[in-house]
Amino acid sequence: MQGRERTGRVQAVDRALVLLDLLADRGGRATITELAEESGLPGPTIHRLMNTLRARGYVRQEPSRHYALGIKLVGIGETAGRLLGDWVTPALSELVERTGETANMAMLDGDQVVYLAQVPSRHSMRMFTEVGRRVDVHCTAVGKALVADLPADRVREILAARGMTRHTPNTIVTAEDYLDQLATVREIGYATDESEQEQGVRCVALAVPGPVPIALSVSGPESRLTAARRDEVAEQIRRVVAEFEPH
Repeated sequence: MQGRERTGRVQAVDRALVLLDLLADRGGRATITELAEESGLPGPTIHRLMNTLRARGYVRQEPSRHYALGIKLVGIGETAGRLLGDWVTPALSELVERTGETANMAMLDGDQVVYLAQVPSRHSMRMFTEVGRRVDVHCTAVGKALVADLPADRVREILAARGMTRHTPNTIVTAEDYLDQLATVREIGYATDESEQEQGVRCVALAVPGPVPIALSVSGPESRLTAARRDEVAEQIRRVVAEFEPH
């Protein structure tokens, strides 16, 4: 059937979603020329797709001729967020039961990581990360887990775009050291944050296989989440990820 790829995906829909992703990556707005450069699609094709999205309220066109994400996406995002909680909370709650520490879900969004959900530990001294908070990839376990399998050139682009701010004495601040760390992540199968974002806090994370770049993590004070427990905690996350992974 014309317009349908052998994978079963509808080409026009796939392209429209690519353009929405590119708009989001660029902070919510872009010109036809910018979208063409990044997507590789012809300008006339982009123009037709964006006009269709504009007619449905998914994008809008500004006086500057930039296209921007439309208001209709706000309602969709709110609904998706509510459903996400229903879907994710049981998995995170199970992680808290298994490890005794705070469990998180995060997503790679452009050049940063955004926390999507959290279930806190029952301990009075526990980690807390506000849902919606954005962090850089170089100083977090979830960041490392999410970019570990990306091409080295793409990782360098992300690091260059955001910089590598030193948060603690343990923060990795050079691209070469970070790429070495990602090699270790691929070798052992999980990522860690060794007091790299916040002093005294350790975090263990694994990416969730699938089309959306998300990761699950467990974080806690180093006094409880000790170095000796890293493998054990990683195995508990791995078990939850295996159940959580969409089939």
